Amino acid sequence: MADTAPILVLNGPNLNMLGTRQPEVYGSATLDDVVELCKRTAARFDREIAAFQSNHEGALIDRIHQARGAESAIVINPGGLTHTSVALRDALVIPEVPIVEVHISNVHAREEFRHHSFISPIATAVIAGMGIQGYAAAIEFLATR
Repeated sequence: MADTAPILVLNGPNLNMLGTRQPEVYGSATLDDVVELCKRTAARFDREIAAFQSNHEGALIDRIHQARGAESAIVINPGGLTHTSVALRDALVIPEVPIVEVHISNVHAREEFRHHSFISPIATAVIAGMGIQGYAAAIEFLATR
């Protein structure tokens, strides 16, 4: 896989509601703002992103399968699927690329059920609690490693 291949930025369930959903937890930025931030950050390193969001686990899994041989890395905010989906975890190993798990809020400072991630054990890095800047940090990390 060429290091110049796009970085896939995946967002799971309910992240399409950023900017209106619990702004005290997730801030006022929208998903479009997140994608634009990722594009700007990637451009600083002469890289591109491919962005995808779905509220459906199967659609996310299908998109992960398409990443094999097409994208160089994955940044994923799995939303609630972080804590529940073995199927998503299993799909993420298929592309055989670095993965950065991102959470806008600090999931470890929230409800107990949010403390467990099926994704973290297979992730190259995990970023939580940086707001949407966590996405920029993930892109920079992947573009410079």
